[in-house]
Formats: sequence, C-alpha cells, structure tokens
Amino acid sequence: MYTTLISVTQLDTLLQAEPAAVVVLDCRFYLTAPEKGEAVYLEGHITGAGYLNLDTELSSPVTPASGRHPLPDFATLCAVLRKRGVNSGTQVVVYDDCNGAMASRAWWLLRVLGHKQVAVLDGGYPAWLAAGLPVSDQLPLPSAGDFSGQPDLSMILPLQQVARYPEEGALVDARTPERFRGEQEPIDPVAGHIPGAINRPLQLNLTSDGLFKSADQLHQEWLSFLQGCPSQQVVHYCGSGVTACHNQLAMEHAGLHGSKVYPGSWSEWIRDPQRPVATGQ
Repeated sequence: MYTTLISVTQLDTLLQAEPAAVVVLDCRFYLTAPEKGEAVYLEGHITGAGYLNLDTELSSPVTPASGRHPLPDFATLCAVLRKRGVNSGTQVVVYDDCNGAMASRAWWLLRVLGHKQVAVLDGGYPAWLAAGLPVSDQLPLPSAGDFSGQPDLSMILPLQQVARYPEEGALVDARTPERFRGEQEPIDPVAGHIPGAINRPLQLNLTSDGLFKSADQLHQEWLSFLQGCPSQQVVHYCGSGVTACHNQLAMEHAGLHGSKVYPGSWSEWIRDPQRPVATGQ
C-alpha cells in the first residue's frame, strides 16, 4: 500500500501485476488557463488514467466569501471517485506535471475522506515520459466503483480558528518568499500573509530534478524549520488551499503525522478587509 509517494517504476510494476487494483488519476491543471489541463490529458496520459478537474471536481463554486478553490461537496466528490472506478480497497495514484503541486490536493482530499491508499506519483507525468513508459490518448473504459468516504473534519482548520492559530501552533505558508513577504502577488488582489505565519515554500520539498527529497532529509529539514512545534499543531495554507497540501504531503512522507490544512487560505482570508495583513518576514 502506497500512502504518500510512489515512483514511476513502482507504479509501472503495479499496473503490470494488478491493473484492476489500481486507479490512476491525472490532475494536470493550469491556473492561468483552466481549460488546458483536460486538453493536455486528452492529447496523452498514462494509459488507463482518468481525469480530475481542480476547478469543477476538486473544488466547489467560488462565492463572494470564499477563496479561489473552496472545498468540494464531499458527497459529490465521492460520486466522482466512484465514476472513476475507486473502491474502498483501491490503490489510487494521482499525478500532474508540476511536481505534485496540483495532485497533492487530490491526495489530501482522498485522505480527508478516509482513503489512505492514495499516493502522488513522484516526478509526475514528465518522469513517466522520461522513463519511456506507456501513454495513450484513449479514454479509459467506464468502471464504476463503490467508494463511500466519510470526511474527517479534524484534518481541516476552519476560518474561525485561523487568526489565533499562530499562538497555538505553526501556521505554515507554502507560497514563494516574494508572495509571502508581499513583494509580488500575481494572482490575488492583496499581497502579504496572515499575521504570525511562517514561510516554507513547497519548492523546498524537492530536489533539483523535481523529485521529492528523501523521507530522512525532509524529516530533518521540517524538524529544524518547526523548531520544536509538534506536527499535530501545524497548519498549512497557500493561495487557495491547493499547494498547501504539498507541504502536508512532505511532512507525512517524512513521518511527521497529523498536520492540518486551512483550505480557504490567503484568497479567503483577504475577502474581509477587516482581517489583518502582514508583509515582510
């Protein structure tokens, strides 16, 4: 059972040995071109993979009070996963082409729904292509599953608890340092970060070749970064609750279990002009 990361070699072995026991889901998505993800999926994907759309399936519609990617309706998401062939015992593998930044959202949502047998493909589609492994432009045959998850809300930090959380634990921002400091903001209308937050850009979880660092290295780096804060008192956020999941994935892979995600993230926080904004370090 793979619960955090899986290599392209491991996935290829699984698909050859027990293809019916594995569901592969393509999560490629581009924030500046929302239609492109499904388009590139249709052009070519890991053979047998289905597609999950960040905007329409891994998120619910945006409201005036929400962030850019509100949590999906969990019953609706369960139905989507059943249509993709997911059963309670299925090994799910999710991938993208941006070092897990999008796929980690699907990974986290499946875990929230109680499905532990889900892993992100390390290196994603580029690593699969580089290994010369099979791809296709054919859609997978329909295969309905029986998945029925129950959301564990303890994995989610609600908006009402965010402001005081830096006094109780560590509120970790996964965005780039420039966005955290408020020096640039290419997506949201307000720059800066939630007061009291600390910055660990998701890129620090990766090696120069786009793979995740080893579990041992991530363990050491995160322990040093958190400076004694227990993993159960860590909450991750980002711009819209997507790439925050990358930091949680890194912690889980490192054996540092129990952190949470604030899914509304920065784009929800700034919806109310009365909420404070910090800049700089």
